Amino acid sequence: MGDSASEKVSVGIVGASGYGGVQLVRLLLEHPQAEIAYIGGNSSAGKRFAELYPHVGGHLSLTVEAIDLDAIAQRCQVVFLSLPNGLACEMAPTLIERGCKVLDLSADYRFNDLGVYQAWYRVARRDQSLAATAVYGLPELYRDRIRTAQLVGCPGCYPTASLLAIAPLIKQGLAQPDSLIIDAKSGTSGGGRTAKTHLLLAEADNSLAAYSVARHRHTPEIETICSDLAGHDVLVQFTPHLVPMVRGILATAYATMRDPGLVRDDLLTIYAAFYRSAPWVTVLPNGTYPQTKWAWGTNRCYLGVEVDPRTGRVIVMAAIDNLMKGQAAQAIQCFNLMLGFDESLGLPRLSFYP
Repeated sequence: MGDSASEKVSVGIVGASGYGGVQLVRLLLEHPQAEIAYIGGNSSAGKRFAELYPHVGGHLSLTVEAIDLDAIAQRCQVVFLSLPNGLACEMAPTLIERGCKVLDLSADYRFNDLGVYQAWYRVARRDQSLAATAVYGLPELYRDRIRTAQLVGCPGCYPTASLLAIAPLIKQGLAQPDSLIIDAKSGTSGGGRTAKTHLLLAEADNSLAAYSVARHRHTPEIETICSDLAGHDVLVQFTPHLVPMVRGILATAYATMRDPGLVRDDLLTIYAAFYRSAPWVTVLPNGTYPQTKWAWGTNRCYLGVEVDPRTGRVIVMAAIDNLMKGQAAQAIQCFNLMLGFDESLGLPRLSFYP
């Protein structure tokens, strides 16, 4: 494809009024091969997007439109669905049938087995055949499948950090599969833009708390991919926490090693080899552990690896921006692969620091 506007890929965003949606708008406005042709959302229909996000004024003149699948299919080659769980599955079948490529940022197409989805999300589904064709949108694990996909279920933010931390251990059988523990912490933007009491400044600031202990919906997502990598069922103990910052996730994973003789240098070599073709994963050198601020505004995941010979455990730390690698930027990475572009195209490489 060339650089002229007529040759750019026409893109629609459904649900652009949320934090994930505005990240998509920013990234797609700066993407050299994309042109935003449609912004939809029933709750904000009729408003100029710049009314919802004034800082975008002067860069985007589009008005949010009521969701009309026919109009979307006519005007868009690719559609991002940035909606609450249970809505994308009502739209994707029609869009796919009309020839659109679809990237869903909700949980609706993260599970090929809808029985798992329905058990955790309590949403009745009628699209099992389509869900079975969806590709899990974690490029570091499923790059080749994403390239040929028509429908991609983009991962959750916690699973992205968690899976990048533990995938080499699981894939290569280095960890005892029943020993995985993930302790993860997220900024408040992960809760979305809708007003919620626990996300108020007076509630969240100067405080740290776990939530959804032993029942967070991202747990089966992590387990599903781990089981796929391992070739057998894997259980994970996952505990999320809310920290008083706007964006970022730090996931710390613990696992008992099958070979207690492995040292940190061994693991660093294994991780560097596993991610040698992954432009957005940085494996940090000896004794360097990641900070969430390093990833702000980028699609990068920083990994730190440590071994405790006393306990025989490996500890892996992953830092991402929950709205970027954990959401919108990773969706753009998948978009690039689906369209045959370089997977780094249009994505910021370095954070603003400090």
